Amino acid sequence: MEAYDKITQQANETMKILFVASEVAPFAQTGGLADVMGALPKFLVQKGIDARVILPLYRCVREKFGPELQFVRWSMIRMGWRSLYSGLFRLERDGVTYYFIDNEYYFGHEEIYKDYAFDIERFCFFQRAVLEVIGLPMDFSPDILHCNDWQTGLIPCLIDAHYRPYGYLEKLKTVFTIHNLRYQGIHGLERIADFCDLPNSYLTEYGVLKDGVPNMMKAGIVYADEVTTVSPSYAQEIFNDYYGEGLEGVLRSFSHKIHGILNGIDVEHYNPETDPELPQNYSVKTAKSGKAACKEAVQRELGFDVSKRPLLSMITRLVEQKGLDLFLHIAEELMSQDIQMVVLGTGEYHYEEALRRLEARYPDRFRACIFFDRALSNRLYAASDLFLMPSLFEPCGLSQMIAMRYGSIPIVRETGGLRDSVIPYNQYTGEGTGFSFANINAHELLFTTNRALEIYRSEDPKIWEHLVQTAMSEDFSWTRSAEAYIQRYHDLIG
Repeated sequence: MEAYDKITQQANETMKILFVASEVAPFAQTGGLADVMGALPKFLVQKGIDARVILPLYRCVREKFGPELQFVRWSMIRMGWRSLYSGLFRLERDGVTYYFIDNEYYFGHEEIYKDYAFDIERFCFFQRAVLEVIGLPMDFSPDILHCNDWQTGLIPCLIDAHYRPYGYLEKLKTVFTIHNLRYQGIHGLERIADFCDLPNSYLTEYGVLKDGVPNMMKAGIVYADEVTTVSPSYAQEIFNDYYGEGLEGVLRSFSHKIHGILNGIDVEHYNPETDPELPQNYSVKTAKSGKAACKEAVQRELGFDVSKRPLLSMITRLVEQKGLDLFLHIAEELMSQDIQMVVLGTGEYHYEEALRRLEARYPDRFRACIFFDRALSNRLYAASDLFLMPSLFEPCGLSQMIAMRYGSIPIVRETGGLRDSVIPYNQYTGEGTGFSFANINAHELLFTTNRALEIYRSEDPKIWEHLVQTAMSEDFSWTRSAEAYIQRYHDLIG
């Protein structure tokens, strides 16, 4: 085994991967993409791969990490009739080299994402700037460019249009990962042709156009050498009309190069044994007492009665995808039971208001925390008995994995990564790590939650303790996922 590991290590040392993403933890984050980009390259480096990351130099990055940034070079990028400054900075952290594309006009804002039309222009610039620094400017020539979501979807096409015809980047392979197919980067034909200087031969329905307009997500699917999704189930679901978001025909045409790899989580960061945000740390063996202490602390923090009532939580973006309509439809029936519940997150106004109204009706047992607080989210994972995640679709999902890591039992809909990561509880064998339901149906959510509550209130407390210990013992580290990516990389570059 040691000999095999040594051979694998030597093979990996020759492999160079450059990840391209719009957000990366801990520098800039709005969702799960940043978590993946913060964890996967770090793990690959530990495996002997030279994995690096490039992202925009947002204002939040400059303000927090400014003293650590090293200036590398600058150049001018053509965008239509304009020539625009593009700076390149670098920073090393946890063994990974990060590069940042600088342009104050495009990235010097408080928010990571701005107006949608402006975001299209900003990320057209970003993609062109990334390709201009590969090689000598950054002193790094990757074997594989790993692009992520629509903000990087045009890169494989730009390589094909602007570089390979002139003998550049001929051996560079591209991987395109779909984190969420719903957001596709769609804009007017003339504007994209202008920003990216694309020849007419690429502006076709066989190329980057979908229904007559450029679609960056489609471009990534068509022109990348390999396409991955963030769970095996999602890789199959997107071939169907409901999940395909209008691209199911394109995806079926390129199914030969689409693979699903389940994401992992950073188990060092999400660790109830060492998490500094918890009032009491605990392990699998001490989960009963540890979670009880965390629950009591959170009950006091939220103004709830300190009791043994089951505590339910949702930590989520307040958008349709996350199943908020299902929850709100049965919220009154759920709250009629003797439970406490908290929802943490921000999103669409009508969901925020609906949750505030629910708190007004049940001020002693329901909290609508309409903000995001990472420290509070960790405390909720530790304190909760049950974690609700009734998503309409979920490419992967990380929250259910984090919840299980902290011993909070998930209730999920059987879709995408939720189906791949949560094993339904079997009362006859005692196997399982959570509860699940199949259809987009509010009362299936209610019935499944009621079943979970019945087991929680069982006369035999060891049943629930065993369920918690089983969930906490699941391995959601990047070990298996990273090995799957490494295999894909090796297959791609031969």
